[in-house]
Amino acid sequence: MAKAGTKEIFEEMPVAKALRVMAVPTIFSQIIILIYNLADTFFIGKTNNPYMVAGVSLMLPIFNVSLAVAGLSGIGGGTLISRLLGAGKEEEAKKVSAFCFWMGLGIAGLFSLGMLFFHEPLLYALGASEQTYAFAWQYSFCVIVLGAIPTVISNIMSNLLRSVGISKEAGFGIAMGGCINIGLDPLFMFVIMPKGMEILGVGIATLLSNCIACLYFFFVIAKRQGKDRIIRLGFGNGIPAKESIKSVFYVGAPSAVGSLLFDLDYIVIDKLMSSYHDIALAAIGIVLKAERLPLNVGIGICQGMTPIVAYNYSAKNYPRMKDTIRTARWAGIIVGIISIILYEIFAAQILTFFINEPQTVELGTAFLRARCLATPLMFLSFFTLHTFQGFGEGGIAFFLAVMRWLAFNIPMLFIMNAIFGMYGIVWAQVTADVLTVSLSFFIFFRYQKKHFS
Repeated sequence: MAKAGTKEIFEEMPVAKALRVMAVPTIFSQIIILIYNLADTFFIGKTNNPYMVAGVSLMLPIFNVSLAVAGLSGIGGGTLISRLLGAGKEEEAKKVSAFCFWMGLGIAGLFSLGMLFFHEPLLYALGASEQTYAFAWQYSFCVIVLGAIPTVISNIMSNLLRSVGISKEAGFGIAMGGCINIGLDPLFMFVIMPKGMEILGVGIATLLSNCIACLYFFFVIAKRQGKDRIIRLGFGNGIPAKESIKSVFYVGAPSAVGSLLFDLDYIVIDKLMSSYHDIALAAIGIVLKAERLPLNVGIGICQGMTPIVAYNYSAKNYPRMKDTIRTARWAGIIVGIISIILYEIFAAQILTFFINEPQTVELGTAFLRARCLATPLMFLSFFTLHTFQGFGEGGIAFFLAVMRWLAFNIPMLFIMNAIFGMYGIVWAQVTADVLTVSLSFFIFFRYQKKHFS
């Protein structure tokens, strides 16, 4: 059943339909992820305490590190599994799935312990002040120290399921966790926890929702064992070959590094913005979350596209592969253009939705209208990375990730800040991504001409 489903989606369905089957559940789950992240900011904003908002905003890069850990195993292993299936190597795919699960579990545990023992210097290094430190630590204790393992494992299992065409269940599990989080946030913040402990309430709600999602994925994989023998969590089939392990790291490491550099970019933004005042930090914290809607949709498109690309690349069905890439690229560009229009019109209303503090709203409105112009460019940047991950070209993906963040984005933040001040930080994104997209497309079309023409 599972094998036939995989073959039908990856080989036989019309490309647009196959992409829709794979991407829609993922887009839905990405939107829910965004909504529950925004829900945290929304409910905290209802306290009208910008220090609480700033404290949680400081933790966004650290939370994203856990997603980078998941990407190392989930994306590296998931794309490899799709390529192995395209090459007819199902037994090796089973071994890879178990290896990725246990590797992710081990790294997540180390990450959790690191946050427990080194949180104080880390939070101050991220820009925490005397007013925001306690709030940042309350949130990180629940979401990182206690919650890193369920968060990482949920994302790994979601990627592994998607790699064999089980996109509906993969998306539902992530979305379910987000919906539970949204429901638990106000309960813990305003009913269970006393006044002044709202951040701890948000953290507990997030921890519980991620644990429930993790249990759901264990249930799905256990239930499918009679139908689908590819996704395994135990080493009953043995250890994967050295080449497979290398391939997991070859593709997964650039994904993880790209996520970490993305976090570093956010850390630099927070650090530079905190040098002005906490109100500016609160405003950019809201904007960095509000701008994520079209980007999360774009990520969903890419995650739905990548297994199809990887499978057909390995099967040498290049026309179908290129058609999938082209369809996904245009879908993301259209989403980006629509988002610019909506953000420019409704920026002030979006900020007011999260917080009613006038200065924060005024700054955030200007910030959002500037940063949203980079949305299509940001999509095209990570779209190219996902495409090369599907090809198994981790070296190219790594080069593009490093160039995007270390050569373009982060230096541009310092340059624009030095020249234009606070607003230069905001305009740096679109400036840097023009360079990133130009380089990415130059490399992509050269690669395509060499290998697929």
